[in-house]
Amino acid sequence: MATTVKLNTGADMPILGLGTWKSPPGKVTEAVKAAISAGYRHIDGAFVYQNEAEVGEGVQTMIKDGVVKREDLFIVSKLWCTFHGKPMVRQACEKTLSDLKLDYLDLYLIHWPMGFQAGTELFPLDSAGETISDDTHFLETWEGMEELVDAGLVKAIGVSNFNKEQIEAILNKPGLKYKPANIQVECHPYLIQEKLINYCQSQGITVTAYSPLGSPDRPWAKPEDPSLLEDPNIKAIAEKHKKTSAQVLIRFPIQRNVIVIPKSITPQRIQENFQVFDFELSEEEMKTILGFNRNWRVCPMQWSTKHKDYPFNAEF
Repeated sequence: MATTVKLNTGADMPILGLGTWKSPPGKVTEAVKAAISAGYRHIDGAFVYQNEAEVGEGVQTMIKDGVVKREDLFIVSKLWCTFHGKPMVRQACEKTLSDLKLDYLDLYLIHWPMGFQAGTELFPLDSAGETISDDTHFLETWEGMEELVDAGLVKAIGVSNFNKEQIEAILNKPGLKYKPANIQVECHPYLIQEKLINYCQSQGITVTAYSPLGSPDRPWAKPEDPSLLEDPNIKAIAEKHKKTSAQVLIRFPIQRNVIVIPKSITPQRIQENFQVFDFELSEEEMKTILGFNRNWRVCPMQWSTKHKDYPFNAEF
């Protein structure tokens, strides 16, 4: 079983990484250290998670202790929506690099296709509670991203939460210098993203699945929301393999050649989430799990539904 996926840059991206969304600053340094000790070589982060300095601390400690070298690691971050103006892209990337104490990122993504009004507010809202646009277009943001590659600040660039039409807009952009190497989207058995994954993979764009466990700790969870980890059908498959539901949910994207980034701050779970290369879901089980789709989103970004570049009104 391949433990990496090849990017269109020629680089190998580890198929399993540690997610850090919602990992509190006080806990995430230890989580990163535990992950690297357990064998993880891919760490996924973002400016908006507001914990990059602590993620960097964990990474630096492991490098300093000789556990890993920088070139063994694959570090991902994301450009936040308030920095979509082309001149601001580099500033934002440099801030992330200085927080992480790194001189380059392996992959840098545009976090959402939507630009928000620049300023200190991460989610600038109008009186109706809707995010305020900055009137940029993600195609100019992409040009800023391409400049980061040329400057040696990032090895590869990509997007996150874009729909097919938005990806096509980049691929068809006049004067395109670098194709997106990766797209990161929400993906789990209740949102299987079949069409989007097939499209991206056909274009040579690798796919990363976020919230693979259904993000049970999302701040806006409602008691009536479906729970993937508690789903009896997934539990049944897990028991058959003497694995946990989480391990089945992590194995599921891997068998679709989709990169996956489960988040945990618990050392024992971080280790458990990595023990997914010693079993295989049968074709039948994969089909069964794909059948659980209900187009249910953990992250609908409901504050931005009226934004001109809101991605989720399209079919995919």
